[in-house]
Amino acid sequence: MVSELTIALAQINPTVGDVTGNIGLIRDARKYSSDNAEIVVTGELAVSGYPPEDLVLKPAFQDMIETEVRKLASETADGGPALLIGAPWRENGKLYNAAIMLERGIISTKRFKHFLPTYGVFDEDRVFAKGPIPGPIAFNGVRLGVMICEDMWREDVAEGLQESGAELLIVLNGSPFEVDKLDQRMSLAAARVGECNLPLAYVNLVGGQDELVFDGGSFVLNHDRSLKAQARAWGSELLITKWRGDANGWACADGDITPEP
Repeated sequence: MVSELTIALAQINPTVGDVTGNIGLIRDARKYSSDNAEIVVTGELAVSGYPPEDLVLKPAFQDMIETEVRKLASETADGGPALLIGAPWRENGKLYNAAIMLERGIISTKRFKHFLPTYGVFDEDRVFAKGPIPGPIAFNGVRLGVMICEDMWREDVAEGLQESGAELLIVLNGSPFEVDKLDQRMSLAAARVGECNLPLAYVNLVGGQDELVFDGGSFVLNHDRSLKAQARAWGSELLITKWRGDANGWACADGDITPEP
């Protein structure tokens, strides 16, 4: 049986603390892809902005995020695209760096970041709880293996997703710019693809926040590690990717590829 799926990669520029503004960017991405996609995916912590640092520990900020995410979830009852968004999320008294699926008017699924970096500019282990190695999310006939940023940089999470039946890897990222960083991301993504024999969609943030800048460059690799689509660097973009699944697995059709500047 042949199946088809269109995924919109929403490379947006969130602002730390501006929850309603960031939700507005996500809402706009959903609106603009409503005729072209079944699901819209954002980067890491797109709802709060990244890195939220100590702001994310404030209960009032957590309350606002939960209220706005639930409100956004209710909007998906209109029959338009589902949303897979990055947000801080409270669960059973703990705070997680989460990927949250919004569809059919509800929050249907949540996955939590497993590896929390504490090197360089990152300080996540101090503010977030560590999630378990996740299982796939079933959506429209495909099992999505969802990872959050650092989870792609090591073998464990991708391997666990592949062993539990994932058919397509999706990575929500907040990966700041460094010289040759895109090559490093591509290399690590290709390693995960090669290990799992699964295609991978990588969604990054764009824009500046404090001492960090995010350069975008979201991309898709097929299971043979070929580059099938790539968003521009240094600008917001809604990258529409067309997927087809059959007995040989899922593959992305040729899409727009913007060269690295």
